[in-house]
Amino acid sequence: MIINTENTKAQMRKGILEFCILLIIARGKAYTMNIIKDLKKSGLIVVEGTIYPLLTRLKNSGLLDYSWQESQSGPPRKYYELTEKGNETLKELAQNWEELTKSVLVLNKKYLNKK
Repeated sequence: MIINTENTKAQMRKGILEFCILLIIARGKAYTMNIIKDLKKSGLIVVEGTIYPLLTRLKNSGLLDYSWQESQSGPPRKYYELTEKGNETLKELAQNWEELTKSVLVLNKKYLNKK
């Protein structure tokens, strides 16, 4: 069986996307287009169609709240912010991420040193 590395890479990105969205919003209220720009700058290729359902799911899970703010260039914008539950979840995810990356780095060093 041949593993499609592009598919694996896409699945890895997809798996951490919610965590990354929470990290971005943790800095302060965030507008969807700003979230997308930050994700793209970070190398996580994202399209709008991917983000809106994730934001809705995070909001419905009680991790995010939003407010409408007037815009100087068009209709009012929806700005997201973390709830208390969102902050707690982010802390837990950050700790899990640290543990996971340490484990992967240990395995990666063993693999690279073997060659």
